Amino acid sequence: MLFLYNLFLLFYRLGIIIAALWNPKARNWVTGRKNIFENLGEQLHNNKGAGKKIIWFHCASLGEFEQGRPVIEKIKHHQPDSKILLTFFSPSGYEVQKNYAVADWVYYLPIDSATNARRFLDIVNPSLVIFVKYEFWYYYLYEIKKRNIPSLLISAIFLKKHPFFHWYGSLHKKMLQNFQHVFVQNNASKNLLSGIGFINKVTVSGDTRFDRVIEIAENFEPIPTIEVFIGDCSKIIVAGSTWPEDEEEMNHYANTHTDVKFIIAPHEIDEEHLSEIEKLFKYSIRYSRLQVTNHTMIETEHKKQENHNVLIIDNIGMLSKLYKYASIAFVGGGFETEGVHNVLEAAVYGKPVVYGPVFANYAEAVELEDCGGGIVVNSALEFEEKINTLFSDETLYKQCCEASLKYVYANKGATEKIMNYIYKNRLLTKS
Repeated sequence: MLFLYNLFLLFYRLGIIIAALWNPKARNWVTGRKNIFENLGEQLHNNKGAGKKIIWFHCASLGEFEQGRPVIEKIKHHQPDSKILLTFFSPSGYEVQKNYAVADWVYYLPIDSATNARRFLDIVNPSLVIFVKYEFWYYYLYEIKKRNIPSLLISAIFLKKHPFFHWYGSLHKKMLQNFQHVFVQNNASKNLLSGIGFINKVTVSGDTRFDRVIEIAENFEPIPTIEVFIGDCSKIIVAGSTWPEDEEEMNHYANTHTDVKFIIAPHEIDEEHLSEIEKLFKYSIRYSRLQVTNHTMIETEHKKQENHNVLIIDNIGMLSKLYKYASIAFVGGGFETEGVHNVLEAAVYGKPVVYGPVFANYAEAVELEDCGGGIVVNSALEFEEKINTLFSDETLYKQCCEASLKYVYANKGATEKIMNYIYKNRLLTKS
């Protein structure tokens, strides 16, 4: 199995190098790892890092970062003298969070190998290692365990289809054994792990994303441009993390119901995608082309067009606040093969959350539908029917809002459970 793992790593790296010739994300993956050990050594052992306790957090991408973030910030708050090293595997995480202020250093993780793992840990020498959700790298985890460095896996979720629970999953089981403790999101994950002998070092903590979205909602700050765009409109749909498939399901409704304001925050904001959205939605305008003066909206680049009812968000970082302004939230990804994105960012504000049919692998989307806060649509026609019903049926609308809010707040507390384990086992005080 280790031979096949090494073969996978070899072909993965070769594939990325070839793809980097034309793919910007692959190019970032390659260039971001150049001279990484030299840079790490220089930065971690200068005056800022020399002699300090280093806590290493590793996330695959942006979604996992949002799960790890509450723990990072809680540790930094209680241990301000400790240093945080944050690593990402994916460019989509690193490029967005490379300037994350709470971390002392943000890097790509060098690709897994015995040599890289030893060299990386020789430089970093962390006091505590925390991996988030799905990341399993054999040589790193083996070397961490070999050096007796405490290591945790947090916000993990396990499904029966994962390799751990099949005859070919022996290497994955070895990787899992290297963690000192595993915090899982639900009882189903714990039961699966119990079935392969992981009993005493598994805790059901829940998903730290609940804590994160609650924190964002409770520290909400208004966005003046959005408020001016909305004006006195009472019907507002905020569509977040949308893909072309999602946008095609919504555009007919937006074009024929100009009394409804749409705020669309697409998952990808490259020029080609933004142009396609503008073609789909007749009365649309980009956020960057607006300026607000004396509470008046002015279009800065194109000839002014009255009655814009669709605002396209062409920046990253606003979405978690935008849902506050929604009457109804639509979360994208459910019409795309990878599945629905983060429904919690919308549900925390007590909104009905609408999404497409691909959501079965996302526990929070399943549970939100079960409790009445999530509404699944399978087509553009069904989207229009459900939206019209929510706008016209005040009782149903109120029930959906209450169900969403109650669901999120009932599931908070994962960060506290993880921190209690860390304190109880003195993982922040061990040298």
